[in-house]
This record gives sequence, structure tokens and C-alpha cells, in this order.
Amino acid sequence: MEPAQKALMLNTGIAAQAMTLDSASIRSEFPTLNREVRDGVPLVYLDSAATSQKPRQVLEKVERFYRDCNANVHRGIHTLAEEATTQYEGARERIADFINAGAAREVIFTGNATQALNLVAQSWGRANLYKGDRIVLTEMEHHSNLVPWQMLATEKDLRIDIIPVRDDGELDQSEFDKLLRNKPKAVCITHVSNVLGTVNPLARIAEKARSVGALTVVDGAQSAPHLPVDVQALGADFFAFSGHKMCGPTGVGVLWGRAELLQLMPPFLGGGDMIKRVYLRDFEPNEIPYKFEAGTPPIGEAIGLGAAVDFLTDVGMDAIWQHEQWLIKYALERLEEFPGVTVYGPAGGVRGGVAAFTLEGVHPHDIAQVLDTSGVAVRAGHHCAMPLHDRFNLVATARASFYLYNTRDEVDELIRGLYKVKDLFG
Repeated sequence: MEPAQKALMLNTGIAAQAMTLDSASIRSEFPTLNREVRDGVPLVYLDSAATSQKPRQVLEKVERFYRDCNANVHRGIHTLAEEATTQYEGARERIADFINAGAAREVIFTGNATQALNLVAQSWGRANLYKGDRIVLTEMEHHSNLVPWQMLATEKDLRIDIIPVRDDGELDQSEFDKLLRNKPKAVCITHVSNVLGTVNPLARIAEKARSVGALTVVDGAQSAPHLPVDVQALGADFFAFSGHKMCGPTGVGVLWGRAELLQLMPPFLGGGDMIKRVYLRDFEPNEIPYKFEAGTPPIGEAIGLGAAVDFLTDVGMDAIWQHEQWLIKYALERLEEFPGVTVYGPAGGVRGGVAAFTLEGVHPHDIAQVLDTSGVAVRAGHHCAMPLHDRFNLVATARASFYLYNTRDEVDELIRGLYKVKDLFG
């Protein structure tokens, strides 16, 4: 049983344990949550799937770095450079522990999850995929785990196979089994859908992929912030996630990869820290992870992500996941009772804390705009998942997404805001 499923054996257990998470105390650590979006209208932030808010200790950590020891890393022997390097590499070690990497050198800092997935496609993919080779993608992927592979497929004449999404929001596992008969070289899949909230059975998928010699490339942008992640137990070969979705700064992401794969991969970008020795007509690449960290890395941002990991660890990833399950269960109940609302994704069981929905007769952009007048921040659009919206014959959806700092009262504010939408549009 996978960690996400193990944490959710009983709904009663979810409710009981969710109450142990001190929401008031947690909320007090996030300055943005205390503001009013206009006079007398407090913010109700339900857009954490797009980006999360930042706790004080992350904001203060980044500010202290730039104020007290701003310097480049790995390149200087003066005090500031040594302090910066110590903090930067310390963040790498804590992130490795957070996802249970085999070693800190398996953690590569990137600009975001998108860049991390492009790194895999352009480095591993270019070196290991040839004309006619097959890649398996899914119908629920974020564009960041579709477009890099589409670009590579065009360049190298590869074949792309797609695992379809069933009407209930789950992947069609029987179709996946059929696609595996074609002996794909890679299975590229999201851990948690940013639209449907579907939690894919990653360990089982990775095991099936491995049985036919395929690697598993995981978009973990919506799982690493919300549930306990053990990359070794999941059996993945690459796992990408972003700092800004997990209480950290923007501009920093992580690619985890198995050391034996990373060592054989060519560099993705050239220049700066990725070299060991440069000649006029040749160069020797650095060791991992530095081979993939060309130029000045996102130093302050990586240090801030290390502080975010500390914050999440102190709260407890099991507690965060259980809180979100308790909250999304309540949100789905309220939304499904609302006249004219259709919610997309799995109806019960294990589900990420996102609720994408439509309201009959009202465009999602209008929903979001009217909700904003009540201080309720939701996302409206295709959420960088246009093929998934096409699958359900939708132009767009409104999406409320929840995190450790959200409460049932905020769900109620969402519903009150929707009645305002309904009254306005008849």
C-alpha cells in the first residue's frame, strides 16, 4: 500500500487526526493570510495548487541570506562565500532527507519543476531515445510533462502513447497494460492531478514500467507539498517538484534522479559550475549534481526552500495530508449540494486537495471574478491541462485548492460566494 493510501484507511481517522493540526497557529505564520483584499474583505486564499503562501521563517531566511551573507557558492574561499555554500548545500541535504533520496548528490536544483522535466527530456531523452521508440504519457498531464516530450518526439521521430482518463477521473489501468506490450522506454506521469485531484498508484505503475524496461518520470509538483514522499519506495527513476508550491520561494525547483542514471546523462546547459575542466575545443563535465547546475544557481531561493522543508517537517507531512483529506471531503460535500455545480475527479477515497468545478450557465472566469469581490481567490482556466479539459469537453473550470492553512470556514465562504455568483447570473 502506498503512503497516501495508507494514511487514509478510515474517514473517521482523517477527521480525528485533522483536528490535531492547529490551523490558527499555522495561519499566524503566513502574513499574507492576514490581509484584506479590500476594506472589510479578508482574503480567503484557495489557490495553493498554483502557488502557496510563504511562512515567516522562509521569508526571514531568504532576507537574512541576502542581508548577511550574500555571495556566490563553490567559487570563493572568503567568509561570505563559505557561509553561502554551507547554507546552500545544507538545504540540498535537508531536501534529500525530505524525499528520502539515496544521497544528497541525487538532488539537483533547477528553476522550477518545468525546467526539471525538460532536463530529463533533453538530457536523458536525447541520449537514450531513438527513432521509433515509444513514450507513454497520460491524458491528465500538466503541459510541463507533455510538451517537452512532444518536442523531443518531433526532433527524434518518437512515438507517443497516451493512457486515457476514465469518466471517474482515474487512469485506465487496463489500457496502460496494453500500452506496455509495445515496450516503451519511458512512462511520464503526474503523481497527483492538478485538476482532478487523482492520486495515481505510482509504485504499482513504476513496477509495471520497470518490468518492460521503461523508466518512470514523475511530475511531483502536486504531491511533494501535500503528502509524504519516499522516492525510493515509489520506485520512480526521476521525480520533479517546485519550491513555490510547498511554502518556498519562486524560482527554485528540484529534480531527483537515481545516481546511476544521472552519472551517465550528458549536461543539459553549458557554463559555470557544470564543468571540471575547459579546453579551447573540449571540456570535462563536473560530478553530479553540479553537472546539471550551470551558472549561478538560485542560491537564496534554494536556501529558502530548505527552510520551507524544515517548516513542513515540523508540522508533519502525515498531518498535512490528513488535514487536506478532511478538508476536501467537506468541500466536495458542500459543492455537490450546490445547485448546478459539477465537480470533476474521483468521487471518494484518496484524493488531493483540489476541486475543479463548473457552474451551469456561468463561465469559470466570471465565477472567479465574482468570488474575488468576496475575497475568495480561486483559479479559472484550463490550469495548464488543456488535453484533460478537452477530454471532458470543457473550455475551462474554476478550481479551489487547499493547503495546510485552510479551514472549513473558508470552504463555507466559498459556498457563500457561489450563491452570490448564482444570484448575479440568475
